[in-house]
Amino acid sequence: MVPSRQRDLPHTNDQRRPAPPMVPEIQAFLVNDGIAASGASSRRLLQASWRRTIGAFAALLLLLAVSLGFGSAAKASLNDDRYDGNIFALYAGNGSLVPPRSSLALALEQHRVAVVVYYLDDSSVSKRFAPVVSELQRLWGNNVELIPLVTDPLQPGGKAAAGALPVGDPSRYWSGLIPQVVVFDRQGQVVFDASGQVEVDAINGAVSQATGLPLPAPSGLGSTRSFNELNSEVVSGGR
Repeated sequence: MVPSRQRDLPHTNDQRRPAPPMVPEIQAFLVNDGIAASGASSRRLLQASWRRTIGAFAALLLLLAVSLGFGSAAKASLNDDRYDGNIFALYAGNGSLVPPRSSLALALEQHRVAVVVYYLDDSSVSKRFAPVVSELQRLWGNNVELIPLVTDPLQPGGKAAAGALPVGDPSRYWSGLIPQVVVFDRQGQVVFDASGQVEVDAINGAVSQATGLPLPAPSGLGSTRSFNELNSEVVSGGR
């Protein structure tokens, strides 16, 4: 047998040749670029995290504000002696009544018919009377000076103070009760003075007398009627 001829086999050494050394400038570029890319990615992640945090905080503030707003409205009550805010805005839907556009002293000086209403914002009887005051504004408009006054800064006047206080001082005419309505004619004389839940038509009669203008129609035994848990409206006796 003729022995086979051994073929030359390729070199099968497992040890691989080492990679040629990298040029220092290229190596430095790759390292720096990797660090920069890593830093940019970290900044983007941090910015996204801050945006999420700020968004969540803003949503929490909005939810808190809405909750407090609904809570205030829910606590408002027509039948308790608690301060809820402007009673004319809350219970008569008319926030334009306060502050009054004129003072009693100025109205008397200008010989204008004046209707002064003494009240308190934390008084249930004043809250229930608020629609009557709003109705007076609607009916008489610029023909009278409607002057709602809180009684906190006043001292009860009445007969005891009639000679001690100036004619234009509202304390001179306050009896110490609320609500109280006082109507002055053009000469500054009191033509109507009543306390409690005064009927709107009784006040209208006095204003008609003081102004010389006819009574607004329809007229009847005016009263107030609640149309929800907060607000009321004024209706005549014929309705």
